[in-house]
Amino acid sequence: MKMLRDTWLIFQRSVGITLHNPAWILIGAFQPLLFLVLFGPLLKPLAGTRGFPSGGAFNVFVPGLLVQTALFGTAFVGLGLIAEVRHGVIERMRVTPVNRVALLLGRALRDILVLLIQSTLLTLAAIPFGLRLNGLGMLIVVGLLVLMGLLMVCLSYAAGLWLRSEDALAPLVNTLTMPLLLLSGILLPLSLAPDWLRALARANPLSYTVDAARALFNEHFTDASIPQALAILTVLALLAVVGTSRFFSRTTA
Repeated sequence: MKMLRDTWLIFQRSVGITLHNPAWILIGAFQPLLFLVLFGPLLKPLAGTRGFPSGGAFNVFVPGLLVQTALFGTAFVGLGLIAEVRHGVIERMRVTPVNRVALLLGRALRDILVLLIQSTLLTLAAIPFGLRLNGLGMLIVVGLLVLMGLLMVCLSYAAGLWLRSEDALAPLVNTLTMPLLLLSGILLPLSLAPDWLRALARANPLSYTVDAARALFNEHFTDASIPQALAILTVLALLAVVGTSRFFSRTTA
């Protein structure tokens, strides 16, 4: 119970900090919106061609954009933690009886909430372009985004505590996220890719997430990618929480 109470307190504090500058929520959603408006229409001529998934251009593209939002919207949160470490915020919290795991989870919940707000804005903006929604599919997609967001937040915080330098963390995140982006089929479906590229993509957990999100948007609830993505993200997220919590505790103790 103490961990839950402390997590809620840290979450409230983190949300309060975000509300002091809510413009960052819109700024984080701006890049996916640009892809939606400026890149999405280019896919319409490809819809229906051989190798392109069924469901229409935006029912294929928007699920990928949501995964992209989860990837880039959470991968850089460690930069804010570095600033808190530098200003002694974490050190002051360390001397209180607050649960060390709550120091991680409270912040992570705030970051996931921001991700869900940005994803909702993106989804609503895509409806006039022809996006079709399914209630059950969207609910499961939200679960995928939460798991993916938790995974990326934990990894970003761990990297921030390890490097303790914005100048080091930013290029590291860019270097690691770019191949994840390119090998996930976010921008163009991997069904259009050559065999060797599809083989590389199988090692990328994000590719399963993108496939699952597209299947859910198009009501293909029996698609094998859905349980695969849920299982992979659940295991990775749990491992990330456990590992980062221990690292967080050791670093701040």
